[in-house]
Amino acid sequence: MKKNECIAMLLAGGQGSRLLALTKSIAKPAVSFGGKYRIIDFSLSNCANSDISTVGVLTQYRPFLLNSYISSGTSWDLNSRDGGVFVLPPYATESGGAWYEGTADAIYRNIEFMDIYDSDYVLILSGDHLYRMDYRKMLENHKAKGADLSVSVMQVPWEDASRFGIITADEDGRIVKFTEKPAEPDSNLASMGIYIFSKKTLVKALIEDHDDPESEHDFGKNIIPKLLAEGKNLFTYEFSGFWKDVGTIPAYHETSMALLEDEPEFVLDDPEFPFMSNSNIYPPQFIGPDADVKQSLVSNGCCVKGKVIHSVLSTNSYVEEGAFVKDSVLLPGSRVKSGAVVIRAILGENAVVEADCVLGSEDENDEIALLGNDECYGEGGLK
Repeated sequence: MKKNECIAMLLAGGQGSRLLALTKSIAKPAVSFGGKYRIIDFSLSNCANSDISTVGVLTQYRPFLLNSYISSGTSWDLNSRDGGVFVLPPYATESGGAWYEGTADAIYRNIEFMDIYDSDYVLILSGDHLYRMDYRKMLENHKAKGADLSVSVMQVPWEDASRFGIITADEDGRIVKFTEKPAEPDSNLASMGIYIFSKKTLVKALIEDHDDPESEHDFGKNIIPKLLAEGKNLFTYEFSGFWKDVGTIPAYHETSMALLEDEPEFVLDDPEFPFMSNSNIYPPQFIGPDADVKQSLVSNGCCVKGKVIHSVLSTNSYVEEGAFVKDSVLLPGSRVKSGAVVIRAILGENAVVEADCVLGSEDENDEIALLGNDECYGEGGLK
């Protein structure tokens, strides 16, 4: 791939309200996952590993942590002279300023940024999914098909198909129909929200969409159906690897626990296609002399002096002597004090469970216990 042949626009402004207290003060892409990572790390790492050196990150909701975390992009090797990673928040124009009105509107308002680079193609991504993908293969397929737009798709169980944008394609992969969350789907090929556009097609479509007062300015609802109706060359790129949206507390907990299997489906430490993060500033973890740790992921900066079973401990979390943690996820800076018991729970960033308190339950019929960022759980509940 020649320099900036394809640039990426990464949509990272989502609130992620279904993650409840975990996104009360930060955007969903900034939520910690897998110990040392944040959700946005996976998309940024995919870009770096795919030789995409220019990435625009479109932020909106609670962008402060995300802005400082991304910084210059050095942690993902995205700080080259001819490219780099750029945070693109909503901004005021002569006619005023407002939040992005939809996914297409967000990209439309950054056409000037895309014009800085002499790119032939634009990759549009979401910053809140877990997956490992080499975008070069998708781009090769796009060029080979002579596509105006390529949509990455994967097969989902038929019973889940109505939750996705569903694509019907012919034997050559040409898209013949796109339906947003159909009640009765005629295909189980689901859009992953990953698009490669030929830049000229994208810019023209965005301008026309902006001028349409009836549009919701959304790629799935408006841009793709319009291009399809115009007879443009739209093709699928079928992906068969792991891809997950951890947008709910049960999904987040289940996917975190799956990392602890002997042969997890989603591997974090693949040296051929590594995931990178900006969390390498912490010292090595400390495991106390009387600690007991089994089948757990313990990140750098952690201190464990108690008992931890089948859990994920994020950077700088602390389990004090006599504390017990099982089937749980501790996000960065969280603390379980002496004698406390935490079972089937998620502790938000800098959350604290006070000494001798019990949070969560062994009963799988009970909901996952959740303690939000900076919250403290003591005798009688939240403090």
